[in-house]
Amino acid sequence: MIKSLIRPWCIGIGGLLAAALSNQAALGADPRYPDWPCTQAKVPEISLAAVWAGPPLDDAATKWKDDPKISALVAKLAARRIPLEQAQKEISEFLTASAADKTNAGKLLFAGLFDALNAQRASVMNGLERVMRKQREAAEKIRADTLALQAVQDASPPDQAKIDELGNQLVWETRIFEDRRRVVKFVCEVPTAIDQRLFALGRTIQQELD
Repeated sequence: MIKSLIRPWCIGIGGLLAAALSNQAALGADPRYPDWPCTQAKVPEISLAAVWAGPPLDDAATKWKDDPKISALVAKLAARRIPLEQAQKEISEFLTASAADKTNAGKLLFAGLFDALNAQRASVMNGLERVMRKQREAAEKIRADTLALQAVQDASPPDQAKIDELGNQLVWETRIFEDRRRVVKFVCEVPTAIDQRLFALGRTIQQELD
């Protein structure tokens, strides 16, 4: 009975998972980034010109870390758990309090946010590519285990204990594979969300400096 239930389920599952994996990779296919799994094109870094039209940053790009207040605010505002509206309000309040040197404070703050959010993006994208490599390995393992299960089922007499063991293993491996696939689909939205956050925060800083 167990054999008859498992066999229809396992036949071809390795091929189906490989096809799912290939489709996932093909969605964002770019020969430069073979491990990139997202439909969104991979842009390794945010372009400064795309998110900042304020005064030249000059040495702010390297000096923002030297200011404890700026560093602390950057860490707070770069955290995506802080709602965008709250982050924008805190920027306005901070720059208002820095009226004597508002332009310099604004440049330092944006330079810090630019560095911090670019680093976040890089971390997320590297993680997505690591997961994609794991998915390839998982698909190969599932294919191999499916063939092993079919071989045990075809043996005479079949080893029922081994059939049960391999069947349970395949269920678990397939569940992990599918869970990762769903997570990847969700996480693929994160780099774009970071882009949008940096653009919005940069625009708030620019408005305060005008």
